[in-house]
Amino acid sequence: MKLDLESDKAGFQERQVTRHRGADAARAGDRVIEEVPVALVFNGISHAVMMVTPRDLQPFAMGFALTEGLVAKPADVFDIEVREHARSFEIDITIASEDFVQLKQQRRSMAGRSGCGVCGIESLELLDLRPQRIQAAPLPAPLQPAVARAASELGQYQELQRATGGVHAAAWCGVDGAVLKVCEDVGRHNALDKLIGHLALEGVDMRNGFVFMSSRASYELVRKAARMNIPMLATISAPSTLAIDIAAEAGIKLLSFCRQDGCVEYS
Repeated sequence: MKLDLESDKAGFQERQVTRHRGADAARAGDRVIEEVPVALVFNGISHAVMMVTPRDLQPFAMGFALTEGLVAKPADVFDIEVREHARSFEIDITIASEDFVQLKQQRRSMAGRSGCGVCGIESLELLDLRPQRIQAAPLPAPLQPAVARAASELGQYQELQRATGGVHAAAWCGVDGAVLKVCEDVGRHNALDKLIGHLALEGVDMRNGFVFMSSRASYELVRKAARMNIPMLATISAPSTLAIDIAAEAGIKLLSFCRQDGCVEYS
């Protein structure tokens, strides 16, 4: 499988705007984050259309396949090919036959939006709200110093956020809180899928570290982390009740309102 892990896409566009300051108005250029439809096609069958920032699309496809439980392991993804159209992208993913058989049995029609990870799901039974316990040892205590370091370092890696002010970031951190990899996207769940895809393609053991995110902690983020045996998820903003419940059932440490001077532990 040939993968181009470094995207040459800017991820934003220059648009002309009018800036108002009191009674003054002036024309200026502004950088705006890109959001485009991306169709995910598995073994020739369209599975989902997500709204995504068009960077790191191959890792995004790998991460989506893993965190949605469509494949059991990275080796089950044989090929990923990105096709660019006029105003959209299509990603052709070739997966193992046993995974494809299961995919067809559980197939759903999903029109994804940037703010939601389960839009368009056909029935409540397909939500999969009962995760298994993760197979990972707890991170060494105390946790707050590691979270504080991640919070202090994240900003320097948020290239698209600095350019546009309109994206989420997902960071992979060592047990000491050092930020090792960051992915950005208009959707928080897309950013996490891109990050996990990169880690999977690079053979990183996701049991030895944690994810730090610039967003709130929602259900789908915790569920994706659970599928990858990630022992801790830390977020800058608040969690939802379902995120707390899923984290507790999966055995994931969930920390939110994470700042350099403190955090709130919910698990």
